[in-house]
Amino acid sequence: MALNLRQKQTECIIRMLNLNQPLNPNGTANEEVYKILIYDRFCQNILSPLIHVKDLRKHGVTLYFLIDKDRRPVHDVPAVYFVQPTQSNLQRIIDDTSKSLYDTFHLNFSSSIPRKLLEELASGTLKSNSVEKVSKVHDQYLEFVTLEDNLFSLAQQSTYVQLNDPSAGDKEIEEIIERVASGLFCVLVTLGVVPVIRCPRGGPAEMVASLLDQKLRDHLLSKNNLFTEGGGFMSSFQRPLLCIFDRNFELSVGIQHDFRYRPLVHDVLGLKLNRLNVQGEKGGMKSFELDSSDPFWSANSSLEFPEVAVEIETQLNKYKRDVEDVNKRTGGGSGAEFDGTDLIGNTKHLMNAVNSLPELTERKQVIDKHTNIATALLGQIKERSIDAFTKKESDLMMKGGLDRTELMGALKGKGTKMDKLRFAIMYLISTETINQSEVESVEAALKEAEADTSAFQYVKKIKSLNVSLAASANSASRSNIVDWAEKLYGQSISAVTAGVKNLLSSDQQLAVTRTVEALTEGKPNPEIDSYLFLDPRAPKSSSTGGSHVKGPFREAIVFMIGGGNYVEYGSLQELTQRQLTVKNVIYGATEILTGSELVEQLGVLGKKMGLGGPVASTSLSGH
Repeated sequence: MALNLRQKQTECIIRMLNLNQPLNPNGTANEEVYKILIYDRFCQNILSPLIHVKDLRKHGVTLYFLIDKDRRPVHDVPAVYFVQPTQSNLQRIIDDTSKSLYDTFHLNFSSSIPRKLLEELASGTLKSNSVEKVSKVHDQYLEFVTLEDNLFSLAQQSTYVQLNDPSAGDKEIEEIIERVASGLFCVLVTLGVVPVIRCPRGGPAEMVASLLDQKLRDHLLSKNNLFTEGGGFMSSFQRPLLCIFDRNFELSVGIQHDFRYRPLVHDVLGLKLNRLNVQGEKGGMKSFELDSSDPFWSANSSLEFPEVAVEIETQLNKYKRDVEDVNKRTGGGSGAEFDGTDLIGNTKHLMNAVNSLPELTERKQVIDKHTNIATALLGQIKERSIDAFTKKESDLMMKGGLDRTELMGALKGKGTKMDKLRFAIMYLISTETINQSEVESVEAALKEAEADTSAFQYVKKIKSLNVSLAASANSASRSNIVDWAEKLYGQSISAVTAGVKNLLSSDQQLAVTRTVEALTEGKPNPEIDSYLFLDPRAPKSSSTGGSHVKGPFREAIVFMIGGGNYVEYGSLQELTQRQLTVKNVIYGATEILTGSELVEQLGVLGKKMGLGGPVASTSLSGH
């Protein structure tokens, strides 16, 4: 059975809402207990894509509050807390117990609570004589946001900037790596699987993989570890493969424009936590939810935008025909005499019509929603020439360059400053050798458009550094350059332009997808033979590559450090439909970023390196 992260995380949350009691087959607790739910902002984001208000009611939650809001006592009612294990949350819990706000306190932490904080909780509740109020303390290992069955985010913002910051010290880097590895550990605990881990050597991917391997090994040593219940699945040959990459492995995918429905909705309309706001026809904003409960979204989100528009039209015409059909059937005979048999027949038609009404209404709501979204997208596409940017960027990657007039035309034509900046960076990444006069013309065009060129300068600097690295690959000074570059540019040295020539093969397959396909097949392949191989279940000595688990793998988890996107996610889902080995791919990232958000992070790095103006404190947020 395929791993389904959304289902697993939802089950954990429902068990938590039912005071961690075993559930009935129908998914509710044995006895109806009314309770209050208290969460922090982070855990609210975990709950938001999975549980709706009506679901909370179904599980006996009558009131829900943010932990940092002032709350009145509600006696005789248990409270379920779902929060991150932080100092401020802990202090608030101790205050709440000392005031006896609720009857009992069921504390659930989104990740493992550090011993120091647990001791603080114990001494704080003892001081206020409220220790008996705390019913139970649970580590839930749910510190990640699941957006679709196979898509998750650790919601760790600006990781790309933090890892590539030239001024970051070892301690800061280690803290980020620890945070990422802990988030991944939570995902694996929720799925109940211990995967085999593969990643490119060097850089953040190897650091996260090694730390995660160690965490899993340490955990598997304890007798009642969190993976014993999944024993049957684990011991079979069907263990999943976890592939870890760093955003620099293929930077272009995070920046390029895309013309498919899901990436377009995310990039242009700002889809966040499966919700988006769109300008309504009569003014005012409309809020929509897009997830697996929407049949149109599930079926068409990977299609190109023009195909989606045709599909909306098709669905609308089908709906009109069905409504007409219902009207015809319930209209009765025109002027015909009613005899008994006709009456029975007519009643049957009426009953069928009444039964089909809810389904028809629901279909109309879905069609209206996507008509609204498509209209909003179309307005932006026309205004910004997004289709032209998509096509030209694709040409850039395929041909490794563009005709100068075409290049300058795109930079001087329609589009926002950010569109032009993204296009210019795509131009930089795709060209193999930097043509100085052309680059200067591109820069001048960006300045003319009043775009902030920090991100462009940053990629240019990294690119020229890689060129000088390649040039000196055979000389003795190479190691000195590497040392100097790593000191100066932090982690960024893992070649922004790695594999540019073959980034997109003839069928435009992404490098990440191609690599994952090769890794899951488990056959010798020069592209991936140097990849690190870690098996937390194998003896330490043999885990470097002599493990018995060679593949092929039916299940894969692909994780991108520094920000993922819907283009990569879509490409990996297509992989499962296109070939026979891997049947299911779960994709996750430190955060899900639009092209603009990633470019903003590149801009911050540019400023930190003194390229293109003062450092701006930007609020960069994916989800």
